[in-house]
Amino acid sequence: MSREPGCNRWLLFAACGHLFFLLPPLRTRAFAVSVLPEGAEDETELPVLQKSEKSGTISKISRELKEIVFIIQSQSNSFHSKRAEDLKRDILKQAADLGKELPMVLLIHQMDGHEGAWTILPLMRDFSVTYGRNSSWIFFCEEDTRIQVVKLLETLGRFNASKEWFLGKALYDEESTIIHHYAFAENPTVFKFPDFAAGWALSIPLVNKLAKKLKSEPLKSDFTIDLKHEIALYIWQKGEGPHLTPVPEFCTDDVNSYKVDHCATTFSNFLPLCGEPVKKEDVFVAVKTCQKFHADRIPVVKQTWEREAALIEYYSDYADISIPTIDLGIPNTDRGHCGKTFAILERFMNHSSPRTPWLVIVDDDTLISIFRLRKLLSCYDPNEPVFLGERYGYGLGTGGYSYITGGGGMVFSRTAVQKLLASKCRCYSMDAPDDMVLGMCFSGLGIPITHSPLFHQARPMDYPKGYLAHQIPVSFHKHWNIDPVKVYFTWLATNGEESFNGKKVGYNREDL
Repeated sequence: MSREPGCNRWLLFAACGHLFFLLPPLRTRAFAVSVLPEGAEDETELPVLQKSEKSGTISKISRELKEIVFIIQSQSNSFHSKRAEDLKRDILKQAADLGKELPMVLLIHQMDGHEGAWTILPLMRDFSVTYGRNSSWIFFCEEDTRIQVVKLLETLGRFNASKEWFLGKALYDEESTIIHHYAFAENPTVFKFPDFAAGWALSIPLVNKLAKKLKSEPLKSDFTIDLKHEIALYIWQKGEGPHLTPVPEFCTDDVNSYKVDHCATTFSNFLPLCGEPVKKEDVFVAVKTCQKFHADRIPVVKQTWEREAALIEYYSDYADISIPTIDLGIPNTDRGHCGKTFAILERFMNHSSPRTPWLVIVDDDTLISIFRLRKLLSCYDPNEPVFLGERYGYGLGTGGYSYITGGGGMVFSRTAVQKLLASKCRCYSMDAPDDMVLGMCFSGLGIPITHSPLFHQARPMDYPKGYLAHQIPVSFHKHWNIDPVKVYFTWLATNGEESFNGKKVGYNREDL
C-alpha cells in the first residue's frame, strides 16, 4: 500500500467496502491446445527403438499428455497476452510432434468475468468440475516459463497421481518478513512455497479436495500480497494438507544455460526489450515526499537514481527551493495520501508536455532504475490504458479488486490517466490509501492492471534469494535497517557498478 514513508502501516477493511465493484460469477472457457518445448528429446537423443516400440511410446506419451491441464498465468495487456500466445504455440508445436490427442491449455486472462482469476484458488471448483474425472494434473506456469513436455511427463510420472501432490521448485524465507506477515518467525526456512517461474503442479485429488473445502468454507475478504506463499499456506492448512514437494526438474535457469540438461522447465531470465528503450524525455517521474523527510530521504534519491530521470519533480507539503519541492496545497497525512496522488495526476495532465506518454509515481524511499524501466516500457503501448507495477489484491475471493502497490512505483500511460480523470472516481477521503483507491477506480472502468514482478514493495532481503536470482529488478522500497545507497548500487545500478562521488563502487548481493 502506498503511503508516505515513516507513517504507520495500516490495513483497510470496512472503510472501503462500500466502494467495491462487484463482478459477475466465473464462467471458465476451455481452450484446446497442445504442449511440448524446445529441446525435448528427439529421435537422435532417444535409444534406437523398433518401429512398434516407438509407436507404443508415443501412444503412451500422448495418453499421459491428455491427462495434464496446462494453465498459463497470463494477462490481458497486449504485450503479455502475445507472450502467452507464443508460449501456447510453442507448446502446440511440441504436442503436434507427438501426435494423437492434444491436452487442454488455458490462459487465465481469457477466463470470463472474474477479476480474481489470477489468484488461482477461486478457480478450483471449476477445475474440479471440468477436469476432476478425466485428468491427473493441473500444471501452472508463467508466460516466460519454457516447458520440455516429454521431460515434464517423465517427471510427473514419478508421482502417484491418485494421491494428493503439491509440486514445485521450493522457495523459503531465510528470515521472517513483513510481506509474509512474519510467518514461521522462529524458523521461516521450514515452510516451502513454489517459484511460479519454474512451473508448479497440483494432482487432481488435491484439486478436488481444495474445491470441496472452498465450497464449504468460501475464501475470506482479505489481502493478496504474495500469491505463491499464500497458496502454499492455504494448501498446507496448518499441517492438515500436503507440504510443497520440491522437484529438481522444475528449474528457473535460462534455457541456454549449461545447467538445464535435467530440467523439464526453464525460464527466460532477461529484462524485456522491444526495440529501443523509451526516451528519457518520455518518462515523467513524480516523487511523493513531506518536509520531515527532506533531509534524509531526498539526498538518497539524488545520490542514486535521480540522474537517470530527465523529467522529475518532488511533491511535498512544503516548498523547499534547495531540492526543489513543489507544494501542491495538499496537507500531509499520516497515511494514505490519496489527495496528493490525485493532485499529481491532475498536474501531469495539465502542466507536463502532452507529448510525454508515461508517468511514474514513487515514494521518497523508493529505489528504482529508470534506465531499466525505460527498457521495460518499450514493450508497452502508451496509447493503451496501462497501469503497471507490482500487483496486490483485496477481497478477490468475494468480488474485490486488484491494485498496484505504491511503494515499488506506479506507472501510468497518459491514456490511463486521461480515462481515470474523465471518470467520476475520486478519493473518498484525503488520507485514503491511494494505491487501493486507484485499483478500485480502474476496476470500475474495466481497465485491468498489469503486473510485473520486477517491481518490489519491500527490500531485497524481504524476498527469497532464489526468487531474486532469476530477476533483473526495476525497483525496491524502504530504507529500514539497510544502507539504501548500497542496495541501489548492488541491485539496480547498470552492471552492478557505477560511479559514486567520482569513484567506482561495486557490491556483492550476498552481503545484503
